[in-house]
Amino acid sequence: MGEAFFWGLLSASSLVLGALLALRFRIGLRAIGLIMGFGAGVLISAVAFDLVGEAAESSTGQGAIVFGLFAGCAVFSGGDWLIDRLGGSARKSAAGGQESGSPLAIVLGTVLDGVPESMVIGLTIYEGGAVGAAFLAAVFISNLPEAISSTSGLVDGGWQKARILWMWIAIATVSALASLAGFGLFQDSSPDTVAFVLAFAAGAILTMLADTMMPEAFEHGGKLVGIVTVLGFAVAYAIHTLQ
Repeated sequence: MGEAFFWGLLSASSLVLGALLALRFRIGLRAIGLIMGFGAGVLISAVAFDLVGEAAESSTGQGAIVFGLFAGCAVFSGGDWLIDRLGGSARKSAAGGQESGSPLAIVLGTVLDGVPESMVIGLTIYEGGAVGAAFLAAVFISNLPEAISSTSGLVDGGWQKARILWMWIAIATVSALASLAGFGLFQDSSPDTVAFVLAFAAGAILTMLADTMMPEAFEHGGKLVGIVTVLGFAVAYAIHTLQ
């Protein structure tokens, strides 16, 4: 169990690293958009090969995968809608605007984005006896642009730097606990349940990418985002094949 917590914390530590980079250096919106595009490509690859692929191997049929995908989409969409209503709609914006939102909603929204992938880290440790290197790398890499863009926006929105840093530390800790939960909650689960959980995370991550990360990336990075997204996908796939 300690291993699940450690790897979950390690994958989420890039949130703190990204925040430190954004607080130390002034990163332009175009660069942030391109970084987010790269992170989106990494996550798309992880969804395809590490989540849905693993779910297909675990499942005894396709029902658990299809149901899991749409369940993850529905839960994330519902949670995202509620958090937007509470004032967290600008949590990923690199252009500011967070000053008009609710700090609690921004934090909850960021946790919502990260919990599904963190739980999968713990689940893969239990299933395979070791952390999936490709998925861990995907989560670590994709967290960087999220933290950089959000931190830049929060600074422009008037948040104090210490407050921002402690927020990311708290979210990284919650992510580690989510990984621990993923390890402990599904130990007696059937293969179809495991497949459902993996597909659920895939559906939630895909919805997050389409709703928040990719529109923000294109807005600031322009058409070059398509190229760096493919590059991110290729890098993550290379890591997957070398695993």
